[in-house]
Amino acid sequence: MSAGTDNLKHIVVLMMENRSFDHMLGGLKTQFPKINGLSGNEQNPDSDNNMVTVVPNAAYQGQLEADPDHHFPGVDLQIFGGTPPGPGRLANMQGFVKSYATQTKRPQDSHQIMNYFPPKMVPVLTTLATEYAVFNGWFSSIPGPTICNRAFAHYGTSFGNVDMNMFLLPAADRNKIPTIYERMAKGGQSAKLYYFDQASSTMEIVNLLTDQSLFGTFGDFIADCNSGNLPEYSFIEPNYSNHPGPGGGQLLANDQHPPHNVLAGERFIASVYNQIRKIPDLWKSTALLIVYDEHGGLYDHVVPPDCMADGFTAAAAATGTGEVFTFNRLGIRVPAVLVSPFIPRGTVVPGPEDPANQRIFEHASIPATVTKKFLEGNDNGTDREKNAETFLDLLGDTMRAENDCMVFRMK
Repeated sequence: MSAGTDNLKHIVVLMMENRSFDHMLGGLKTQFPKINGLSGNEQNPDSDNNMVTVVPNAAYQGQLEADPDHHFPGVDLQIFGGTPPGPGRLANMQGFVKSYATQTKRPQDSHQIMNYFPPKMVPVLTTLATEYAVFNGWFSSIPGPTICNRAFAHYGTSFGNVDMNMFLLPAADRNKIPTIYERMAKGGQSAKLYYFDQASSTMEIVNLLTDQSLFGTFGDFIADCNSGNLPEYSFIEPNYSNHPGPGGGQLLANDQHPPHNVLAGERFIASVYNQIRKIPDLWKSTALLIVYDEHGGLYDHVVPPDCMADGFTAAAAATGTGEVFTFNRLGIRVPAVLVSPFIPRGTVVPGPEDPANQRIFEHASIPATVTKKFLEGNDNGTDREKNAETFLDLLGDTMRAENDCMVFRMK
């Protein structure tokens, strides 16, 4: 244990939508070589087998009007380059342009999937990544879309689902593997899932909705921070839709899911950080994890590693690839940043690029870490969760000075 973990009273997770590590943070490698980003030479073939090189030309909005494929068959193409399932096939991360060509109206538009943001265009996320801790090896839990990946953050499994099925379990089976929120309540601890507002609703599975006491709005999160009533564990969702706000104004979707405006998401990340940062007692007792549910079909160069199987299988008909998926390999890498005044500036958590020291994280790491801190490891989580990496050890003994922890000046 360290002073940082001893002082830790709150874990807050903000889960954004559908962006890969290289797309958002890959440009940091030039200035920070320990960050496993882009050299600028990475390539993918298009449908005519012309090679397309990564370029720092990502746009905030409008460039990805066609939603990149992030369902299981599309992700399989992205990872394996079109080699069908079977013995001996190797992941090569060479199918991203070909995959996006199946979604776009014009062939040349498929090249846009190789665009990434220069750090100056996403200053909030890149600043937090370099001021605190960035994970080189945080992967989505399965090579598939939103709902099944978010389920791993709540349950440590998706119960065999690889799609957008919001009904993960029949009613009779819902108590077999309880959520981390239910486990926290049973252990005498508090936990809450904060969705943005009623119009945005929640992107979570129906099983969770059976207990409305678990939920609050983002306004409730702000109020709970200000009143000193923030739960031990909080999970925050962004705004998923453009819709009218209070006073007749327009609220922009800030989840960063293409084609939504990335800058709106930057502001939302900053607002969550600032809300915690401005309250001294909360700041010194909170670890904030900013992570993305899955890569959204956007390019990343790191091959997803194998992982502990979770005991479920998805039939070939469900995967759409002819493969029976046994949940023994991870999905594509996503941005993940851990914030705390007990984290030294410039912390880079090594991933697959450093085999001797690599640490592999995924969304089951979230309930695993919450369990380790608040439930002393004594609960009935899945084997996948019990074998997942945790991040409490990144909090050290020395708390950084007040003037050593930046605050975002919002416009």
